[in-house]
Amino acid sequence: MLLKRLSLAALFSLSVIGCTTTPNTLAINTTQKLVQYERNKSDLEVKSFTLSSGEKLVYSENANLTGEPLLLIHGFGGNKDNFTRIAKNLENYHLIIPDLLGFGESSKPMSADYRSEAQATRLHELLQAKGMTSNIHIGGNSMGGAISVAYAAKYPQDVDSLWLIDSGGFYSAGMARSFEGATLESNPLLIKSKEDFYKMYDFVMYKPPYVPKSVQAVLAQERINNRELDAKILGQIVTDSVEERAKVIAKYNIPTLVVWGEEDRVIKPETAIVMKQIIPQAQVIMMPEVGHVPMIEAVDETAEDYNRFREGLKK
Repeated sequence: MLLKRLSLAALFSLSVIGCTTTPNTLAINTTQKLVQYERNKSDLEVKSFTLSSGEKLVYSENANLTGEPLLLIHGFGGNKDNFTRIAKNLENYHLIIPDLLGFGESSKPMSADYRSEAQATRLHELLQAKGMTSNIHIGGNSMGGAISVAYAAKYPQDVDSLWLIDSGGFYSAGMARSFEGATLESNPLLIKSKEDFYKMYDFVMYKPPYVPKSVQAVLAQERINNRELDAKILGQIVTDSVEERAKVIAKYNIPTLVVWGEEDRVIKPETAIVMKQIIPQAQVIMMPEVGHVPMIEAVDETAEDYNRFREGLKK
């Protein structure tokens, strides 16, 4: 029963899951087994691709190779497993869920460009190698939403729809109150201790799924190890507005679903209004009692809303 409880909730915070230096071997092994258990439930296999630059992208892919391709992009500090639980509810699609460069099991070069267009170009290279660049559907959370917009703006004729979940990159709505006056030392998304991670876990979600502190400690360690790179990436993306690029989405009338947790403390929910103004064809769904990561906090409802959106595209 404990395994089931953990597997349903424990491993889908905004943290990277992977090899760590924490001394608690039992906790590491337990965490890794739970991650694999959830991947197996969603029929996901982890694969790797080498970019032309020589850097490695690791990604999950489901077995539905005949389904319409759906690229899912995680947010800052996240990884491919942020979408592992909801992947089971999206089994009708051919899912590609990467660890972005700088995160998860992908390469982490300090000198790379981590802004949205650079990340979009890397993802296009991955899809091109898989023969999946045309008629692609894209979903992204937070920073992943900004990358989704950048991708659609760069390759508008290849993108059939967008799913923007508490999306970053629309800064004219203003900064969330919780980040006013934040510095690299005080930013709640930059982790320097297990205690920082515990606070961050509660901060990004309105009703966080239960996760034992022993498992959270495993999740925290790589964020601690990657803090220098995380700070560099955060410094790049906070000035990387995608609002002008979003006008390309409006111009090409790309169907867009905007989803927002009403209790989001990371990015202001009012941002959805700005997005609707820039992308008039967008459908907007506000989710009560949900924070920054609806695909983790409200798996079934979030998936139902998306599947309904996709069904509407067929009419």
